[in-house]
Amino acid sequence: MKILIMSDIHGNEEALNAVLNKAADYEIDACFLLGDVIDYGMHSNEVIVRLKSLPYPIICNIRGNHEDAVIADHYDAFSSERGRQSAKYTKSILNADSWKYIQNKMAATGMIEFECANKKCLAIHGSLRDQYWKSIDTDNDFYDYCAYDYVFSGHSHMPHFVEKYYPYEDTRRRNKKKIIFINPGSVGQPRNHNPMAQFAVLDMHTEAILFDKAEYDIAKEQLAFAGQIDKFYRDRLEAGV
Repeated sequence: MKILIMSDIHGNEEALNAVLNKAADYEIDACFLLGDVIDYGMHSNEVIVRLKSLPYPIICNIRGNHEDAVIADHYDAFSSERGRQSAKYTKSILNADSWKYIQNKMAATGMIEFECANKKCLAIHGSLRDQYWKSIDTDNDFYDYCAYDYVFSGHSHMPHFVEKYYPYEDTRRRNKKKIIFINPGSVGQPRNHNPMAQFAVLDMHTEAILFDKAEYDIAKEQLAFAGQIDKFYRDRLEAGV
C-alpha cells in the first residue's frame, strides 16, 4: 500500500495541483492529510474542492491549528497580528461546502489513532504536548509515543524522518521497539528554504519513504493576493521560509 502524505497546504491551489500531478506517478492507494488545508493562501475553498475529488480514499484527515482557530473563532494563539488577521479573513471567505468539510470530514481533535497495514499509527497535526500548536521536535525524548509503530505529524512545515528504538520486552526483536516518525513538510508554505511544494510517499509494506518536491507556478499563485492580508504570506512563497 502506497500512501500519499500531505500537510499544511494552506490554501495554495497551484502547489496542491502540482503535488497531485506528480504523485500520480507513484500509483497511490490512499492519502493521509495532517491538517492546515486552509489559510495564508487565497484558495482555501478551491483546495477543499480538489481534496474532495481525490481518486483514492483519505484514511486520516485531521484539523490543524488554522481549522481549529476559525471553527472556534479564537485567534489568541497566533504569534503575530498578521497571522490573526489572515485567519479572520479566511474565515470570512469560506463557503458553505468548505465549512461542511472542515466540520464533518476533518477530525476535530487534531489527532487520531488508526491501524494501517497491521501497524498502529498516530496522526497528529502538532504533538502530544499540544496537538495544534507544538511541533514534534526530533531532538526531544519520544517515550510518549511508544504505543505506536508510526507517528505522522505536520505543523512545523519542515520534513523529517526519524527511527527511534526503545527498550521493550520482545526477545525476537532483541528487546527493542521501533517507532517511525514522519513529517512530509508543507505543500503550500514550506519553511525549509526550498519553495517547491513538498510531500511524502510511504510504502507501508517495505517501510520505504520518499520525500519529494514539485515545482509549481509561484507567480500565478501570488496573483491572487491583492491586499486581502499582509503581503508577507505572498512574498514568502518565493523563498520557502
